Amino acid sequence: MDILFIADSLPQFKIYKDTTYAMMVEVERRGYVLYACEPRHLVYTGGGIEARVQRFSIVGDYTNLGQWYNIERLENRCLNTFSSVLMRKDPPFDMEYVTSTWLLEIAERQGARIFNKPRAIRDHSEKISISEFTQFAAPTIVTCDMVRLQTFHSENQDVIFKPLGSMGGRGVFRIRKDCMNLGSTIEMLSDNGSRNVMAQKYIPQIKNGDKRILLIGGKPVPYALARIPQGTEIRGNLAAGGVGRRQLLGLRDCEIATVLGPVLSERGLLLVGLDVIGNWLTEINVTSPTCFRELTEQTGLDIAAMFVDALEYAIR
Repeated sequence: MDILFIADSLPQFKIYKDTTYAMMVEVERRGYVLYACEPRHLVYTGGGIEARVQRFSIVGDYTNLGQWYNIERLENRCLNTFSSVLMRKDPPFDMEYVTSTWLLEIAERQGARIFNKPRAIRDHSEKISISEFTQFAAPTIVTCDMVRLQTFHSENQDVIFKPLGSMGGRGVFRIRKDCMNLGSTIEMLSDNGSRNVMAQKYIPQIKNGDKRILLIGGKPVPYALARIPQGTEIRGNLAAGGVGRRQLLGLRDCEIATVLGPVLSERGLLLVGLDVIGNWLTEINVTSPTCFRELTEQTGLDIAAMFVDALEYAIR
């Protein structure tokens, strides 16, 4: 098999922690051929979708500080000639990202096998999709109405405000009961009422970690990675300095995963990252869920192998 990864450029990878890199290592270990490109390399030719792709192999391991890959050749190929295509581009989720999902849908109609499914990625806002599962969701509002956002804070007293299209905790603010910086935060995030913002009631259990629960083929990995904020930081995201610690799934975690897993898998979401704080579902990550490396190192479970097993099952 040959597998195409659509992702950020290879030199940008932080291979000591990168989940896509872990996938690539496992794919190559099984004897498959690796290809890579960026969304900007996708081309609609009038007859189909092709891309300028790099065939490459991996050099050394994640401790290697030099170039970790070797480009073997460049070529133009139609996406339906690959055994599978993995869409692993990180947000921001902007119009360029949306356009790439439209192009990938055309490729699907021509027989390309793409994971996660482009329509499912586009239709599942990582923030707003929790609205489908209100029985698990934290108290939440999404609006560009600055008065409504202020009212939500007044009702809940301690609130997290965040933009809809970013990742890694970027642009996340906590406004406490004293309302300090409430107005300026809402003005900035909403661009003075012209952009939608998500507000969620602050969940004190964040001190015990923002749990990342991985669903692979609709089934949960038995351990979550609890990402714990450090010092005065409110964000547990690893990109924001949080420390990840393995945590066996609790009863509520299993309940959430059991309900969401089959639904999301049926829609073509092979890999999903649920974010759970305490007993509350806060996000459903579908673009490029991470934490493979951390969970593998702390649990001994080969998460990348579990994922590639699911991929092989999906395309056979």
